[in-house]
Amino acid sequence: MDNLELQKTANEVRKGIVTAVYSAKSGHPGGSLSAADIYTYLYFEEMNIDPKDPKKAGRDRLVVSKGHTSPGYYSALANRGFFPVEDLKTFRHVGSYLQGHPDMKHIPGVDMSSGSLGQGISAAVGMAISAKLSGDDYRVYTLVGDGEIQEGQVWEAAMLAGHRKLDNLVVIVDNNNLQIDGAIDEVNSPYPIDKKFEAFNFHVINVDGHDFDSLRAAFEGARQRKGMPTAIIAKTVKGKGVSYMENQASWHGVAPNEEQYKIAMEELEKAGEALCQK
Repeated sequence: MDNLELQKTANEVRKGIVTAVYSAKSGHPGGSLSAADIYTYLYFEEMNIDPKDPKKAGRDRLVVSKGHTSPGYYSALANRGFFPVEDLKTFRHVGSYLQGHPDMKHIPGVDMSSGSLGQGISAAVGMAISAKLSGDDYRVYTLVGDGEIQEGQVWEAAMLAGHRKLDNLVVIVDNNNLQIDGAIDEVNSPYPIDKKFEAFNFHVINVDGHDFDSLRAAFEGARQRKGMPTAIIAKTVKGKGVSYMENQASWHGVAPNEEQYKIAMEELEKAGEALCQK
């Protein structure tokens, strides 16, 4: 898929995010929107997956360690064909399989239940070790938040990944610089993020998380690097694509009202139309 098609797809993923959170009257739009381009690249370009066979043994795995960004995760899965896009409107409703946090037992395409921050990366490291022990060639990806890496367990997992030379593991940090209480460097600064991962024996790549050329080069670089895991530090904008949500910590975990929903969808529609003119 070329970059223009990826941009169009990412715009559809963003529409799904806004629709899901609005329909639920709850959820986490900010970090879902910042990661939308990452989700899109993973599911439409990078990962070896098959929506018709979600449990295929040799598939690549994604663990969404920052599980509260499930609207972005679900929208990418739906747009990739794992389940109907229409089902995004049932997000967080009683009886819906699309729960607030990813559930591997009920959602096609979800490889690991997650939501307790800091823990998903440990599961991803375990999966990567399993592949090495079994001689399998699938790759494991995990998406963590920059606020999430304040958790100690993240670094325990990173230590093991570096020690075991897990070159089949890619950790993507969604570095939008905001968490629920404000700017991450004011709450509990994890900077410099790249130097920390380097200290744990990771190959580190800094990228613009909204630029598909940069993402493409980063993931290709991760595939080529042997003998060590890769950390992709993706600089992103929280709320990306919806003007009034961008760079606003207040949109970490708040749903838009009807008027705000209409504005957001109008903006995304216009963005989609502009892409179609290219």
